[in-house]
Amino acid sequence: MRITHMQPARRFLPSTNALTCFEAVARLGSATDAAAELSLTQSAVSRQLKALEGQLGIELFERRGRQLVLTARGAAYVKEVRTILQHLTRASVAVRTDARGGALNLSILPAFGMHWLAPRLQDFAQTHPEVTVNLSTRLAPFDFRDTHFDAAIHFGREDWPATDYLPLMPETVVAVCAPSLIATPLSDPRGILSHDLMHLETRPRGWVRWLRSLDIDASLPPGMVFDQFSTMAQAAVHGLGVALLPTFVADPFLNSGQLVLASPHTNQSIGSYFLVWPRDREESHSLTSFRTWLRKQARS
Repeated sequence: MRITHMQPARRFLPSTNALTCFEAVARLGSATDAAAELSLTQSAVSRQLKALEGQLGIELFERRGRQLVLTARGAAYVKEVRTILQHLTRASVAVRTDARGGALNLSILPAFGMHWLAPRLQDFAQTHPEVTVNLSTRLAPFDFRDTHFDAAIHFGREDWPATDYLPLMPETVVAVCAPSLIATPLSDPRGILSHDLMHLETRPRGWVRWLRSLDIDASLPPGMVFDQFSTMAQAAVHGLGVALLPTFVADPFLNSGQLVLASPHTNQSIGSYFLVWPRDREESHSLTSFRTWLRKQARS
């Protein structure tokens, strides 16, 4: 018996060019900006949008000044279009590559990616040459359905919706500063309160937890606030204050002598590092290989 698959009505199938133009304009709010991103002319993008709206029989955008704003139907449609384009991209990449490998698109946190993961990736490349790891920075959780990412490095708790988790490690922090600020580690940790303390946006109570772990309850002196550990580490190198850094960030600076321990005491942050990936998506061979390798690295 011959089995045939139902073919979708071709009149309802827009071209990939039209869908790509539609998605870019929806994201950027401008046909001109979309044209620049896609290496097309503005008129070519406008023609694709007009053809798509004509094919669907609806308006996808309304003009507000110089901005193109999605209509309610357009907003609903672009969510489906993005998912379809992502699936098509993954399928096209997969069919061209080794079935055992392919690309792995990984979202990373800047400090963890730079100081812990990147130095180890050569080992993964040597043991899994069939897998290409692409790294991009994201600072907060996101919906995997709206992105091209296969997995992400997450800090905090197991609170990322609709994902599976691989626990990697807790975050242990140390107090560090330039040698010119504190020459030798303070025997009394209360002495650290006489210096400017630097803070990280995502760890606003880091110093409070560090001090309370030593049974110190005191008002904190003022200090600069940073959005990334790497920037805060450089500020500490230049003597701008005392920083609480994860050990994997602090160690290279300590080994080179650019930073010294302001106190011998360490403390664990309130969260841990995890590898997370979408629960409702079939796991690729690339992700399986990377997850297995990463588990061994975290345990070593």
